[in-house]
Amino acid sequence: MKVILKQDVKHLGYKDDVVTVKNGYGRNFLIPQGVAKLATTSNVKMLEEDLRQRAFKLEKIKKDADELAGKINNLKIDLKTKAGATGKIFGSITTLQVANELKASGYEVDRRNIVFENDIKNVGIYKATLNLHREVSVDIEINVVAE
Repeated sequence: MKVILKQDVKHLGYKDDVVTVKNGYGRNFLIPQGVAKLATTSNVKMLEEDLRQRAFKLEKIKKDADELAGKINNLKIDLKTKAGATGKIFGSITTLQVANELKASGYEVDRRNIVFENDIKNVGIYKATLNLHREVSVDIEINVVAE
């Protein structure tokens, strides 16, 4: 079954992508949740026209994401948190904390676009990926230190 995604779906695709999914997944989850619609010929034609009209705007968004990626590339941020004597922190570092630290540094990044390689539960240096656009992502280094 082919469907047109109305919003980004993790591990499936981005908004306005035409993807092939199993019939049950499309009929029982994606379409009732309002995440996708059937890819009929008329819906595909409407999508193509919408994309053609939005091409200029999407190009500008991608250019802005490229500029931000150039500024953020190889950025290193320090996060201070409470930790025990063994270096294990209380709780874990979240994407919200990283987003707030980036905002304090002058970079506006949505917390939902930040992905960690591993859960951050100890003091140390970690990598995070910032997905700024569907074609633009950049890695940053997070140094977690005890207060």
